[in-house]
Amino acid sequence: MFIAIPLETKPSWRSPPWMTVLIMLVNCWVFWAWQQPEEAAVERAAAQYAATPLPALELPRFVAHLQRQAAQQPQDERARLRAAHAAGLLRQQQEAALYRLMWNERHFRRQLLAGEVIRPGDPAHEAWQAERAAFTPREPKRFTERWAMSYEAGAGWQPLQALTSTFLHGSTGHLLGNMVFLFLFGFTLEMALGAFTYLAFYLLCGTAASLFALMFYAGLGSYGLGASGAVAALMAMYAVLYRMRRIPFFYMLFFYFNYARWPALVMLPVWMGFELLQHFVDGHQVAYMAHLGGLIAGALCMGAYMRMRHVEAPVDEAAQRRAQEQPLRDAIARAQKHTDALDFARAAPAWRAAAQLAPQDPQVLRAWFESARHEPASEDFHAAARRIFKLPAQGEAERRLQHAAWRTYRQRAKPGPRMSADTQHALARAFMRLAEWADAEALCRSLARAPEHPQWVDTLTQLANGLAQSGHLAQARAWLPTLQRDAPQEAVTRWLAAQAA
Repeated sequence: MFIAIPLETKPSWRSPPWMTVLIMLVNCWVFWAWQQPEEAAVERAAAQYAATPLPALELPRFVAHLQRQAAQQPQDERARLRAAHAAGLLRQQQEAALYRLMWNERHFRRQLLAGEVIRPGDPAHEAWQAERAAFTPREPKRFTERWAMSYEAGAGWQPLQALTSTFLHGSTGHLLGNMVFLFLFGFTLEMALGAFTYLAFYLLCGTAASLFALMFYAGLGSYGLGASGAVAALMAMYAVLYRMRRIPFFYMLFFYFNYARWPALVMLPVWMGFELLQHFVDGHQVAYMAHLGGLIAGALCMGAYMRMRHVEAPVDEAAQRRAQEQPLRDAIARAQKHTDALDFARAAPAWRAAAQLAPQDPQVLRAWFESARHEPASEDFHAAARRIFKLPAQGEAERRLQHAAWRTYRQRAKPGPRMSADTQHALARAFMRLAEWADAEALCRSLARAPEHPQWVDTLTQLANGLAQSGHLAQARAWLPTLQRDAPQEAVTRWLAAQAA
């Protein structure tokens, strides 16, 4: 068994894959609202059947019918096993279990109800006819058989059943397995194609898969059902859509499982090959030809759609991002090499080049600043400091970086710090938020020389409020003359004046 599951995309709940979810709900509703009740009704009918005289009249003939079929098809191991199983049930008098087998053997049932098994000349015919006439109305109506693809001889193409059979399932496990893969592949295709184009392709390819399987299974008896042909079409559409883009897949091969990144289109022949292999190895117990038909139909539909609409494969955003980031990684590697060698004369220009690619990366700016501080008169030192000071100080880590850089810059810059008034105001407010009051006051003393600056009153009042609220009342009062000169109407000015009085 080979299973490959894509791990590339995730559904967006801002634009939910509602058509995929709707298809899943319809499948679940058909199974639990119609098929499961039918199965329960057959169980009840089997128990009632076992309590009538009909088993003694019909079941030996049913077992003989299966044995004749097995003898006529000696190469069909499945027919031989079915006949042997039925004979064993007859010996054990398991009439209810045999009735369930007979319920699914449509050819025999048609002959039986048409009077072709127990004929009018048979001594048991009259008794059988009376018992059968009484029991037949109590049997459930045949929902699954009516809407599934018939593989009986002479059944024809059945275009309606080719569609409806894709919404039927043989068991809860069959249903849930198909729904998992429908969602995994379906939501990506729905986002790429749009809900209604996606729905049209799903229905068209599911129908094509059923008809493709009919070409191989017609005349073998039983019937075909399940969404797996349509799901296989989705898998092929996915592979054609992404083509040579490398997609991470989880895969399982027998008992081995792992994940790998493969070109999506490579998966299409792999899936097809495994369906063909299983068809020839496992026989006809699973409709592998429906899977193969779905893969072919899905690939053709998506290929034609992309050609007509000139649709390009979705952009590999992760690969594109990696390609965009590669120059930065190379620049950082070069700069780090010079830093590790303590060659700061070459490290500073290298970090400057990296900073041009990532002008707001705190780590790159820190490395540039630390390399340039060994030449405090260099333009690199002043430029790195200015770039750090202009970072949007939205978190404590950035504010701490600015504070440490400012202390180093103030002490080492030659011939002296070169900062605009706007930068000093921003730093002063950042230092207040860090409760670094001494450094905030130092900046404000410098800024007090230009009280006409539009930010000065706001910075000054923030400083005074912060000092007072943090318990540094004496330091706040020291700013009262400046407040009375530049911000006489502010609340903090009046409050400090009242405190001083």
